[in-house]
Amino acid sequence: MDLLTYFLFRAFIFLFRIIPFRLLYVFSDGIYYLVYPLIGYRKKIVLQNLRNSFPEKSAEEINLIARKFYHHLCDVLVESMKAFTMKEEEVVKRYEYENTGFLDELYREGRSAICVGGHYNNWEWAGIASGTQLMHRPVGFYKPLSNKMVDSFVRKTRVRGRSLLVSITNTAAVFLEDYGEPSIFYMVADQSPSTVRLAYWMQFLNQDTAVLHGPEKYARLHNLPVTFALTQKIKRGYYKVKFILLVEDPSKTVPGEITRIYINELEKIIREKPEFYLWSHRRWKLRR
Repeated sequence: MDLLTYFLFRAFIFLFRIIPFRLLYVFSDGIYYLVYPLIGYRKKIVLQNLRNSFPEKSAEEINLIARKFYHHLCDVLVESMKAFTMKEEEVVKRYEYENTGFLDELYREGRSAICVGGHYNNWEWAGIASGTQLMHRPVGFYKPLSNKMVDSFVRKTRVRGRSLLVSITNTAAVFLEDYGEPSIFYMVADQSPSTVRLAYWMQFLNQDTAVLHGPEKYARLHNLPVTFALTQKIKRGYYKVKFILLVEDPSKTVPGEITRIYINELEKIIREKPEFYLWSHRRWKLRR
């Protein structure tokens, strides 16, 4: 069964390889009408998350954000599939990094860093776009798939060049590795924690929210500067990523401070353009 799944997956990837970008978003529009008006994929969760996050907005405003969100979600879906076969230079052209000067300075000082982000806009192209746009060696984390053949294919194709993709089960060991040069550790940390035992609790989008402690834990443990990757959608298929230095010296912070700074920055960009956040995720399923 795993072998059959693998071949079907590869066939699906090949389909996206031969579809040019000018037709890719026609396909995305077709998926939109399937998953939102017809199937209503996680529609109840999306609307509830939006109502709880923006109680000041009318029903019409909430529905408009939801429609825009589903359009964007379908774009991210097809872009993610296309990424498996895109050349690095093509991704770089469509996923451009800005203001990396302070990161370059950290690299010249021999200092690694942590880059936090969220499920906002397209987070899937970062592993491919980072290798040639950053001086640091990019290291990303992912959750291994149960199908070993598909997992191996994903690990080889979701990053390019100098970038590395490592299992979240080895997170602690990854920060102790010597990569021969300063590294930047990408951590998308806005998903719901698996347990509340070590989570930080804070207000996020008008709700009491459990937040992963990982980025702060490793930043403070290894005294790594923390930066935030702000990804903005310019138009379909084109993004610009702006880096914001959140904390330069974690040793001078108190527990929970780095996480609060990160969450506040993420909330600010979500409130500006909420349709680009991943509202279909059950972000608030945990309670104190």
